[in-house]
Amino acid sequence: MIPPQALACTYLYEPYRALAEQPGLCPVRPEWMHITVLHAGPQDSASSTEVDQLVTEVAKRAADFCPFEIALSRPDIGTVAIESKGYPGAPHRALWEMTWEAQTAVVSDRWPRIPSISYPHLSHAYAGAEGHLADRGALKVLLSDLPGGPVTVPVTALTLVAQWHDRREIRWDVLAEVPLGGA
Repeated sequence: MIPPQALACTYLYEPYRALAEQPGLCPVRPEWMHITVLHAGPQDSASSTEVDQLVTEVAKRAADFCPFEIALSRPDIGTVAIESKGYPGAPHRALWEMTWEAQTAVVSDRWPRIPSISYPHLSHAYAGAEGHLADRGALKVLLSDLPGGPVTVPVTALTLVAQWHDRREIRWDVLAEVPLGGA
C-alpha cells in the first residue's frame, strides 16, 4: 500500500527528515514510503504467467474488500528501523491473509510467508550498514522536539511491485495496481 505522494511528503517525510537522516540510518524518501502487506518470492523465481495469475487472483479477491483508512502514529525508535505503527490492524491483516491465500493458490508453498506476523506500519528509516552509529537515546530526544502528529492514510488499492534494495533504499517497479472493492 503506497500513500499518496502529497501526504507522504508533507506529513510523513518532511516532519521527520532530520530524524531519518541521522548517522547510521537510511531514510525512506516519500516516493518509496509504503505499508507492506506481503512479500512474495523473488521475481526471477516466478514465470510471467505466474505473475499474471497472481495479479488476477489478488484482483478477484480484492473486489470483496472495502477501502478503509489506516491511522499512523508518530514514529517510534526501534532497534532496526524508525516506524509509525498503524491502526486498525484487522483490515490490514485481512489483506495479508487474502494475499497469502492468493499467492499459495498460484505458487503453492514455494515461497515463505513474509512477514510471518502482520501489523500495519510505515518505515521512515532503516538501520544501514553503519547502524551501530545510530544513537537511540539521541534519536528519542530529537524526536521529542519534532512537530508532527498522527496521519490518516486512505487504503483504496494494493500495489504489486518488483522490489529491490540499492545501497541505501528500497525501490520497486510497479507491476499492477489492484483496487479494493472492485472500483
